Amino acid sequence: MPMTARALTPPQVAAQYGIHADKVLAWIRTGELRAVNVAIRPNGKRARWRIDPADLALFEAGRTRQPTPKIRRRKKLADVIEFF
Repeated sequence: MPMTARALTPPQVAAQYGIHADKVLAWIRTGELRAVNVAIRPNGKRARWRIDPADLALFEAGRTRQPTPKIRRRKKLADVIEFF
């Protein structure tokens, strides 16, 4: 995945949304938000995550609220007698 020059850190993304950076890290851990670990030693104690703006846009698109579909009701036929 090619990274753009302006990859964002979790605190930068958190500041954009007005939330705590721990929430962004939780999204990364669960796989909801795609990020790249740019640490020198990936197996080290501390990860250094970078989020590509394109991945952030995909994340936002997946979390946008969709309008609820309208329920289509069946029309009752006037000449039909219903038995239960």
